Amino acid sequence: MEQPHSASASPEYAALLRAGDRLLVALDFDGTLAPIVENPDVALIHPEAPEVLAGLSAQVRAVAVVTGRPARQVLALGGLDDVGDAIGESGRELVVLGQYGNERWSSNARRVVSPKPPAGLASLIGDLPRLLRRADAAEAWIEEKGLAVAVHTRRMADPRGAFERLLPVLTDAAKTRNLTLEPGRMVIEIRSSGMDKGVALRRLVEEYDAQGVLFVGDDLGDVPAFEAVAALRREGMPTLLVCSGSDEESTLRDLADLVVAGPDGVMEFLRRLTADLARD
Repeated sequence: MEQPHSASASPEYAALLRAGDRLLVALDFDGTLAPIVENPDVALIHPEAPEVLAGLSAQVRAVAVVTGRPARQVLALGGLDDVGDAIGESGRELVVLGQYGNERWSSNARRVVSPKPPAGLASLIGDLPRLLRRADAAEAWIEEKGLAVAVHTRRMADPRGAFERLLPVLTDAAKTRNLTLEPGRMVIEIRSSGMDKGVALRRLVEEYDAQGVLFVGDDLGDVPAFEAVAALRREGMPTLLVCSGSDEESTLRDLADLVVAGPDGVMEFLRRLTADLARD
């Protein structure tokens, strides 16, 4: 059930407000700041997001976008260079962590820092056409990301069936190459091991000496971040977990403190949070 206003009555939300300008706000991109669409190349950021993020940044320690997409792609789709300019005016910083934390861009440094592609990825990409045929999913769309590869089934006639046929085939292929497989909403991504959104979020908390954390996500790739935030809560840190709800994915609903109605609900919640922080 979507609960856009119930957070204000919860002890977790009240504790988050007390963190004030020591609060780190981190958000996923697809399904959270931008709607899920058939063609991810045109998944533009919610039209209200630039203004909302800039307004929120004035009240918190930092704002971060933590995404599975390449950082440069998110910068373009989100117009985040301009958002970074606006956030800089408040003396705060916008950080974009792309490819699950392997890439970093900030509104202060203005360049993407990225490692080399993982060993085994090139051979996997070369083998993908055969693997897709083996799973009767030859029409799946392959998206090469530089540090990862994603196989999308959303455009297929039976996207769920193709996804379920591909998952075990690609799991085996990733395992033999010591790569990590990340299932999502009609997409399977394969990337390097050792980094996920939970690791990335922990590093941000330490970097900014945050005394409170809000994370907003929508998909299975956000589970490690949810788990990291839950661990921080057990350590005594004020935290709040928000799920941008959809009909396609329900895992995060059971882990979240609050469920909102997609990117529209995220914008509504962030506006409410900004107003409440300003009052406190």
